[in-house]
Amino acid sequence: MGSDKVNDIANYIKKGKLWEAFESSEQVILLIDEIDKADIEFPNDLLLELDKMEFYCYETGETIKAHIRPIIIITSNNEKELPDAFLRRCFFHYIVFPNRDTLKEIVNVHYNNIEDKLVEKAMDIFYALREKRNIKKKPSTSELIDWLKLLSVGKITGAELDKVLSGKSEIPFLGSLLKNEHDKKAILGSH
Repeated sequence: MGSDKVNDIANYIKKGKLWEAFESSEQVILLIDEIDKADIEFPNDLLLELDKMEFYCYETGETIKAHIRPIIIITSNNEKELPDAFLRRCFFHYIVFPNRDTLKEIVNVHYNNIEDKLVEKAMDIFYALREKRNIKKKPSTSELIDWLKLLSVGKITGAELDKVLSGKSEIPFLGSLLKNEHDKKAILGSH
């Protein structure tokens, strides 16, 4: 092919985030988000890497060791059980759903010029939906943020959301809060 590159397979290996973290000359934070959604064997495949902070690249025949141990944050939504051997290597921290004041601070980070009454009424509806027992997937912070954007773009006011709270109107843009048909039917059927 006219290039010396073809004789070395290392030229064709794309380094992943773990590899980059291990080779970093300063401490980095590596996020492995929603590990419970990965292949069932993925957590077990990380055992050696987490224990020894190294892995072996079969293609190049080299062991990649962390120069400086990265801080690895792994998130899970508990959608499936994680192996005990994996969990033993982790420090567990449960993050409770934000209370109203904290959630309002989060909203304010995203939207600094949004009508206060709209946010208050939207949060009333949001928390009421989260309290429904017949909902499979409760709306989360990201759904509230997206819903507020739609309400703003749709020029929905806090006064209009008062009508929703009093049962005189349906929830606008409900599909941005509820992500499956069962939940939507459960809410619409309860009005």
